[in-house]
Amino acid sequence: MLLRGSGTAGPWGWLTLLLVACAARASEITFELPDNAKQCFYEDIVQGTKCTLEFQVITGGHYDVDCRLEGPDGAVLYKEMKKQYDSFTFTASRNGTYKFCFSNEFSTFTHKTVYFDFQVGEDPPLFPSENRATALTQMESACVSIHEALKSVIDYQTHFRLREAQGRSRAEDLNTRVAYWSIGEAIILLVVSIGQVFLLKSFFSDKRTTTTRVGS
Repeated sequence: MLLRGSGTAGPWGWLTLLLVACAARASEITFELPDNAKQCFYEDIVQGTKCTLEFQVITGGHYDVDCRLEGPDGAVLYKEMKKQYDSFTFTASRNGTYKFCFSNEFSTFTHKTVYFDFQVGEDPPLFPSENRATALTQMESACVSIHEALKSVIDYQTHFRLREAQGRSRAEDLNTRVAYWSIGEAIILLVVSIGQVFLLKSFFSDKRTTTTRVGS
């Protein structure tokens, strides 16, 4: 497993919240991407290996980010602008180091939290003799089925956690805006009330002055 990162994100670019390395060389990383920043990761891949890159913006701004994937020769394999989430599968055409970058350079004041899952290759067989010519035993078949089901459960749990984190972020942002709006309404109501009091007092003051002048 060779996954290294570089970019213009400063110290925040190295803030890694979650890193999981599996037998199939799969990486799940969640990191902070500040405004006007770019973060790149590199992976050495053998020709003919099937790879999948999946990413999602969890928090920040409009929940979008630029993503770019390049081959060892600099050819652009994948490029998307201001995407909230996406998935891309490709087969390595040659040996070498592949680079994929996430950019938040279009944002001037909002930092993002980005999650990505980069899978390289296929999972190894559960049993060393799983690809043999003879049929699997009933216990081996059950183990393989349970193993595949558990992998699906892990994937679903990951996506649900991402959605929960994104929903919580949006709810907190909405709560903050509602709080500020309520404070603004209270201030406006207070100013209008005080203005009405002074306006009514001015009406009575004018009548008193007029009555005094007529009596004189």
